[in-house]
Amino acid sequence: MVFSRRLAALAAVVLIPLGIAATSFALTDSPQQPKVPAKVELESGSPTPKPASSSPDPTPSDQVVTRPPVTDGPADDDDDDDRGQDADDGPGDG
Repeated sequence: MVFSRRLAALAAVVLIPLGIAATSFALTDSPQQPKVPAKVELESGSPTPKPASSSPDPTPSDQVVTRPPVTDGPADDDDDDDRGQDADDGPGDG
């Protein structure tokens, strides 16, 4: 009797995962090839391009931007970047 219980336990350990794997494989969807239409048709009422206007807007390359002044000192930095919004509140400001 001991042999049959061991054989039943071994069969259960092997057959249950194999059954789960087979069921999972059987229930998965098989990927299908994408269907490509033989001919692609565009809408017949496509918009026509607008005629060029007589006074075009200036492109960014046509605009002139002045440079900021060069200074030897550091930029205007108040060194409050690493502190929170209420950094100036003292211990009694609550």
